[in-house]
Amino acid sequence: MQRALIAGQTLHLLPERAVFWAEERMLLVADAHFGKAATFRAHGVPVPHGTTADNLERLDALIARWRVENIVFLGDFLHAREAQGTRTVDAIAAWRARHGGVTMTLVRGNHDARAGDPPSRLGIDVVDESWTIGPFSMRHHPTACEHGYVLAGHLHPGYRLVGRAGDGLRLPCFWFGDEAGSRVGVLPAFGAFTGTWIVDALPDDRVFVVAPDAVHAVRLPLPPRAA
Repeated sequence: MQRALIAGQTLHLLPERAVFWAEERMLLVADAHFGKAATFRAHGVPVPHGTTADNLERLDALIARWRVENIVFLGDFLHAREAQGTRTVDAIAAWRARHGGVTMTLVRGNHDARAGDPPSRLGIDVVDESWTIGPFSMRHHPTACEHGYVLAGHLHPGYRLVGRAGDGLRLPCFWFGDEAGSRVGVLPAFGAFTGTWIVDALPDDRVFVVAPDAVHAVRLPLPPRAA
């Protein structure tokens, strides 16, 4: 776990690929993509079972550990329309029933437009981007907004660490733009069945890579000196 001070607020960056906003007791989750594996299997692609259960178990642990009062899903809650009315939604409904005291909100993303809003029985409020809370503008797409520092998903960001021998390791990451520059932060995909897009970080950005049990700050390369 790493702690980042963004817009004067304390964000805990968690190895479960989520953010806990301490001042609001709020958990931020991007790109859960519930039902993605089931959708692939429905189209004849042989992929593993159990990704929804894994995602929900990680959420259970986070809610208990951090005494979460609110969860904001930063887009792409359900992967596709095929996830509606299936055992995937039944499993999410059972999980939601265990956490009736937690307020949950979905900021619509591109997959939500195709999959449709979560069924009303899940008790998840749905809003369009941008949704402003305090100094933050909650979005799915990582586009700067005049209403606050943006927290978003969509990109499934990753960073490639390169060793002295030239060997590389590709890891999910949290990517925060400079508060005087882009004012956009991107969370890694929470879903267990998602890929990564390698970020092109600027020297004043902050990048934190996610290992299985920890989050580590990356020392970004300095810009080349002028001749």
